[in-house]
Amino acid sequence: MGSWALLWPPLLFTGLLVRPPGTMAQAQYCSVNKDIFEVEENTNVTEPLVDIHVPEGQEVTLGALSTPFAFRIQGNQLFLNVTPDYEEKSLLEAQLLCQSGGTLVTQLRVFVSVLDVNDNAPEFPFKTKEIRVEEDTKVNSTVIPETQLQAEDRDKDDILFYTLQEMTAGASDYFSLVSVNRPALRLDRPLDFYERPNMTFWLLVRDTPGENVEPSHTATATLVLNVVPADLRPPWFLPCTFSDGYVCIQAQYHGAVPTGHILPSPLVLRPGPIYAEDGDRGINQPIIYSIFRGNVNGTFIIHPDSGNLTVARSVPSPMTFLLLVKGQQADLARYSVTQVTVEAVAAAGSPPRFPQSLYRGTVARGAGAGVVVKDAAAPSQPLRIQAQDPEFSDLNSAITYRITNHSHFRMEGEVVLTTTTLAQAGAFYAEVAAPRRTSASRWWIWRPWAGCWVRCCCWLSLASPSLSTSTMAPGSSAALAKLRSPSPKALTTRRSSLTTRPTGRPSPAPRTTPSPRRHRCPQSPHPPALPPQAVPLSPPQRPELAEAPRR
Repeated sequence: MGSWALLWPPLLFTGLLVRPPGTMAQAQYCSVNKDIFEVEENTNVTEPLVDIHVPEGQEVTLGALSTPFAFRIQGNQLFLNVTPDYEEKSLLEAQLLCQSGGTLVTQLRVFVSVLDVNDNAPEFPFKTKEIRVEEDTKVNSTVIPETQLQAEDRDKDDILFYTLQEMTAGASDYFSLVSVNRPALRLDRPLDFYERPNMTFWLLVRDTPGENVEPSHTATATLVLNVVPADLRPPWFLPCTFSDGYVCIQAQYHGAVPTGHILPSPLVLRPGPIYAEDGDRGINQPIIYSIFRGNVNGTFIIHPDSGNLTVARSVPSPMTFLLLVKGQQADLARYSVTQVTVEAVAAAGSPPRFPQSLYRGTVARGAGAGVVVKDAAAPSQPLRIQAQDPEFSDLNSAITYRITNHSHFRMEGEVVLTTTTLAQAGAFYAEVAAPRRTSASRWWIWRPWAGCWVRCCCWLSLASPSLSTSTMAPGSSAALAKLRSPSPKALTTRRSSLTTRPTGRPSPAPRTTPSPRRHRCPQSPHPPALPPQAVPLSPPQRPELAEAPRR
């Protein structure tokens, strides 16, 4: 009997134990014709689940083990009291207690299995995921593991399908998903920081294989991949031409120096100054320059930080230098080498030349000492006097400037400054001399000749207008526009006046040594005639010929 009773449901066996003898035959217990039901979630069930047979003299109620608020009993019928939701509760239970006079006679259990339907969209645990990817990451490597990109779907047994859509054009050439059901992100081709420093994707997930299946739900998230530059490329000397994303065919430099000279400024090279930058611009290591081959007799010096190449020793005779210059990263990880070809060429010794013979400038009346003279053609800019060496532009920096015959103005580099307060409006004429001086040449002080500095000179026309343009004096900048070259007769008179000494000043003794060859100023255009009310020039002093010691 004991072993047979174990085959009975435990609850029914319990009900039998509480029945008095003979009640089974008289059906004096509660019963239902079905105790297990299946209901799809989100279904509103209004009909009774089951009718309960309750014997006369007994009553049925819900026991404490029933799912809270899920059921109700009306009369002798059991109703579902809620709209079931699989994600909240997948199994509902009703405990039916039959009592007679407060004594438990029978207890029954009714189960409702809630069936899952596809009513929930998948969800990503993030809206935007931003990650850093090293530029030297190997192809076929997993950049983001599957566990970090998986979406969650609360629906039972839903299979999720993933799609990667590029937002940055061409990004799909670099990254892809391992499979449609495995959202691990994989690298498909080498990265290039300069070509694509960052890429953005949409990651889409769907809970059905296709869009046309109903119901179907989707979710999206954003992936931002920032490429971190790696130290893959050596320094490049500029300008250079890329052969691919990793190699730039770099420039070689060319220049020339005159023999017998030490230039005071860096060499002017073609196609430009020596300059290199880290091939990995995202890292941008500083570059250190050095000459490690071809520097015969230590003739050249290169600045380790700027790369400026200067002459340390003069070259006595024509020759060619093939310098190998190294540009090395400051962290000493990588370096590059380029060639600098410098030709030492014999200089003919031609004097500097001014591009124009007459410069016009203006300065406000009442301007004090140290005021910059402005360019009459561009009043907002300072007037600049620039001479050029016809053979070597590198020698331009060795040219110095001075005003030879007027004490109201002086040269500071290429700029004209006042030396005193200009109280009255007027026009002033001055000569600017531009001798060239290098460490290997002799410095001569020449006598003025016919109003010109014998090495190289130009005429400078300076106007000091009144502060009010409506009362501008005839000698102002407005009057300068009407100046014209004098007649030969006037020029003869002018030249004569410039070379005449003040009364009472003794003439120097005749020279017993031949004077050096004089380079005269261009005779056309001539110094302009003085306009009305212009301030005449005093004859300049004639300095004696002097020669600096030879080096």
